[in-house]
Amino acid sequence: MKKNTVSTNRGPSKVRTLAIDIGGTGIKGSILDSRGKMVAERIRVKTPYPFRPNNLLTIIQKIARSLPAYDRISMGFPGVVRDGCIITAPHFNTKHWKRCPLAERVSKLLKKPARVLNDADVQGFGAIKGRGLEVVLTLGTGVGSSIFTDGKLAPHMELAHHPIHDNKTYDEYLGNDALRRIDRKKWNQRVRHMIAIVHTLLNYDTLYIGGGNAKKITGKLPSNVRISSNDAGITGGVHLWDK
Repeated sequence: MKKNTVSTNRGPSKVRTLAIDIGGTGIKGSILDSRGKMVAERIRVKTPYPFRPNNLLTIIQKIARSLPAYDRISMGFPGVVRDGCIITAPHFNTKHWKRCPLAERVSKLLKKPARVLNDADVQGFGAIKGRGLEVVLTLGTGVGSSIFTDGKLAPHMELAHHPIHDNKTYDEYLGNDALRRIDRKKWNQRVRHMIAIVHTLLNYDTLYIGGGNAKKITGKLPSNVRISSNDAGITGGVHLWDK
C-alpha cells in the first residue's frame, strides 16, 4: 500500500473513513469512526456486468455522495492488489483491470487520500483478534483468503485458484456457481472438506469464515472455526491506515 498521508483538522480520534467493499454481486460502503465502527447506514449497489474501472468510479462517487463527510478512503477489491494497483480481477475480466491505479484514480476523483487492498485481507482485518495464526476465508462469488500472524498480514495468497478436489479450484468447488448447481447439504459437505484441507495446509489457531454465503453454513463446526460478520469487509477498512 502506498503511504498516503491524511490531512484533517478533526484530530486522530475524529478521523472518518469511507470504506468500500467491492464484490462480485454488490458494492457496499459506509463511514467508519477511528475505531472501525460504522457511523452511517450501509449502502449497497448491485455490481453491473460488464464491469470496468470507470463503472466502479461512478458507483464509488455515487456512494460517497450519499454518505456523511469523511477524511480518507479504504477499498477492498477481489483480486491481487499491489501498491494501490490492480494486478488481477478474475471476476471482472483481468484484461480491463490489469495495472489499473485504483487508489490513485479514486483519490483524484474524490480529492481524498485512498488505499486499496485485497477484499479478503480487508475482511480479515475486521475479523481477527490478533493472536496466533489466524486464517480468513470468504465465501461469495468466489473464495477469498488471507493469513495473519499475531495480527500481521502475511503476503497475499490466491487460494481461490488452487485445486482442491478433482482438479476443481476453490472458486469452482465452493463459489456461487457451485452453490447454484448442487443442493445446500452437499455444498456444506464441501465447506467442511475445505476446512479440513486448509487446517492440514496451515495448522491455523483460528479460522474465520465470512462473505455473503457464510450465512448458508449449517451444522456444528470445529471449535476453532468462527463465522465472521459480512460487515467485516467494510469495518476492516479502518486498518488500512494503521501505522
